Amino acid sequence: MPGPEEVRSVVREWVQKAENDLTNAAHTLKLGAECPTDTVCFHAQQCMEKYLKAYLSLAGIDFPKTHDIRLLLALFPKAARPAMALDDQRNFTAYATGARYPGWGEISLAEARRAVAAARRVRKEIRRLLPKEALRQIKK
Repeated sequence: MPGPEEVRSVVREWVQKAENDLTNAAHTLKLGAECPTDTVCFHAQQCMEKYLKAYLSLAGIDFPKTHDIRLLLALFPKAARPAMALDDQRNFTAYATGARYPGWGEISLAEARRAVAAARRVRKEIRRLLPKEALRQIKK
């Protein structure tokens, strides 16, 4: 069983990776009409996924290697679970699995903006649950 400092270190690593994904999505979104929206949605999903995994790590809840947002949310204690509609859970999972490959279709700029906004909402909810020590020295 890992000690408190080791757990905080793992949480910090998840948070840093999540922040990197959010930074990537936000910067890419600034390209406007030239924006590769599938990439923005992928990185927004990755931000969300990694924040969920940061909390699960802190709580000592084992989770599988998965991109499935619904599965990860199901592992949360009800009181800590970020609110997210079932359709949104499916859409975000698809951004990590199907949207990056041919045959998916176009993702609008508006949808990409909504994906980044949703990732930011989950980020905000999860960061409230994380100890401040786990958020120190995170590059934003």
